[in-house]
Amino acid sequence: MSVLTALARVRAAHTGRAEPLATVRHYHLSQRPFVLIPLRLAGEAAAPLAVMFGTDRDEPTVLIVPQPRDRVLRLRFVEALAGQVLPHLASYLDAAEPITDKSGEVVGRRCLDAAQLWVPNTGGVDFLRLLGRSVRYHKVDGPNPVPAEVPLLGRWLTWFAERAERPGSAVLLPMTSVLAMHWATGQSALEDANLASLLGWISPPSGMSGAQAAALAEDPLLSPPAGPATDPGFDNEELAPLVNAYDTAIDDIDGTAKTVAAQRLESALRGQLEPTWQLMWRGLDLLSALPEAASVPTRWQRDRGSFTYFADTIDDGVAQARRDAAVSAVRRLLDREAAAEAFQAQRAYDDPRVMAEYRLAGAALRGTVIDCEPDRCVPSGKRVVLRPLIRIKTVDPFTPTPGETLHSTERPNQKAKVVDFDSGTLVLELSGGMGNGRTAKPGTIPQVGDAVGFTRFALNSSGGKLTLPEPEDTPWTHGGPPPEYDPEHTEESW
Repeated sequence: MSVLTALARVRAAHTGRAEPLATVRHYHLSQRPFVLIPLRLAGEAAAPLAVMFGTDRDEPTVLIVPQPRDRVLRLRFVEALAGQVLPHLASYLDAAEPITDKSGEVVGRRCLDAAQLWVPNTGGVDFLRLLGRSVRYHKVDGPNPVPAEVPLLGRWLTWFAERAERPGSAVLLPMTSVLAMHWATGQSALEDANLASLLGWISPPSGMSGAQAAALAEDPLLSPPAGPATDPGFDNEELAPLVNAYDTAIDDIDGTAKTVAAQRLESALRGQLEPTWQLMWRGLDLLSALPEAASVPTRWQRDRGSFTYFADTIDDGVAQARRDAAVSAVRRLLDREAAAEAFQAQRAYDDPRVMAEYRLAGAALRGTVIDCEPDRCVPSGKRVVLRPLIRIKTVDPFTPTPGETLHSTERPNQKAKVVDFDSGTLVLELSGGMGNGRTAKPGTIPQVGDAVGFTRFALNSSGGKLTLPEPEDTPWTHGGPPPEYDPEHTEESW
């Protein structure tokens, strides 16, 4: 936790209302967010109990498993869920734009939009990952076949869960994590994992403080858990008797006994889900009120590209591997590290509140130009290049090293080498982003009196390049070449 975040939490506790940590929204928000609230059976990692989902806040859909320990009923539940989710995903696939290379040749396509799933918390993301893993290897032919939609949904859920691990991705988002990135409450980070409590601090009811609203959220009768785990009291007093009633129900001539038992169970589970459903849409309303950060479209474009590529290749029938081979694991790790570094830099460049944390930590500065030499040129090899000097006065706790390279926050392509530093005054030599001649383009050089910012990190850093061997060249120290894919032996081992 940074100093400013800690200060914001103290202020929130003092004022009784959450303090903003951001001035803009750092995630894409779909025009058709698909809200999904899963519940699972206690003690079972991937045994679905119920789910409420949809894109219309007034008409959610509820699916239940009346006996979650029954594998047949669970597969029927997954099939029914696939019948709702897969058409939603397919609705994004027709409208696409061409992807061209530098020569203008079309090399692929990218959907104009992509599906975005919202779950209440990180537990919802983990549950979808396990649910996808549990069904993505099911066979559609041979003994005990399942409908093709079942493993197809499993592969899609696995993709969403894996994409959610990439920092900055917005295709599968836990509401509590996104809200906590934008607001600081007067409670602990662990308590922020409670969606009702978190929203109580951010938007408390009229006449109540955040602490009072959060206290109400601790009552499971008023605010049932947001899942995927259910309240133990509900499990013992309501859920267990209703599931037992379904098990012991004997169909009469009309075959309605089990139907009635299932309807009673659905009614009870709907009562557990509906409060969280309303909280999810409240959270979306709060996020939609924030302006979108400048770098969000770029990250969403990458999500759209990944969504399109996966949709175009999923019909190959090859499910994701149980575990990564050595080379693919390193590539995935490097990609996530680079994405995390880029996401942190983009948030800082987009948001002055986030940048303030870096300024306080001595990783960035903000100051005023007090002197400028815009026409200064220096020899570089056989030619003379433009290298203006500017003198900046700052009060930030920033201590640079002579010769260090800084990056401009207003002009991301412009760098500055530290020439001198003394008592809060920096002399910087500018390079890049000014054109190719000896005269800079208008507006590319700060003038006396301008407020400017510089950081120790670049906005568009590509990270270090690492040459990796081909999978078939994996050394024995890392397990050797991975085995060839065998479609006849793909059952998941638990």
